[in-house]
Amino acid sequence: MNFKSPLQVQAYETIKKRILEGGFEKNVLYSETKLASELGISRTPMREALQCLAQDGYITVIPSKGFMIRQLNKEDMVETIQIRCAIEGFCAQLIASEIETKKGKQLLKTLGQLLERQEKSLTSSNSLQQFMDYDHKFHLAVVEYADNQEFSHIFQRLMYLIHLTTSSALSVPGRVEATLDEHRQFYDYLAKGDGDSAYRLMVSHLMMPLRMHIVES
Repeated sequence: MNFKSPLQVQAYETIKKRILEGGFEKNVLYSETKLASELGISRTPMREALQCLAQDGYITVIPSKGFMIRQLNKEDMVETIQIRCAIEGFCAQLIASEIETKKGKQLLKTLGQLLERQEKSLTSSNSLQQFMDYDHKFHLAVVEYADNQEFSHIFQRLMYLIHLTTSSALSVPGRVEATLDEHRQFYDYLAKGDGDSAYRLMVSHLMMPLRMHIVES
């Protein structure tokens, strides 16, 4: 993603933040012109920002009309989960094989801290959103361990679809607590250097939304 101007970056980040915070409604056609006026920028950087947001999967641009917030469908969810299983499953094996190294121990410490924060978030006034934030950080830490720029790029590009999938899954009663339990078990497998068990659990964990049928075909 190549930004052409500071205004384009500003528009991109502002709109993305609003989307992730639920500031746009589904099935509503938004005007590029009105949004540009609201943000106080010209249409050119706004149009460029919207093109980048469309490329990154946040919106669907309707030519000559405006844009709509992208919605999750079964195909999107299946493809996103398959990609995550491939990347995060590999990372689980890699981490477990290096868990006794300085780098491995540091990641384990980071994951342990995130688990504590996830657990504490359950008693906060904005518990679901905070839990989701820590869930994302937990998985991102696993991916970034590999120091593979392509892995990180793909994960970031899928962030909105991951956000939608996670939000839908965690809205199911009992799924938040089950997710925390699975994260703890994953952590324990890594700590023991059990890459095979960590891999199987991660794949099962990521595949759960498909088994829950949270999105219709």
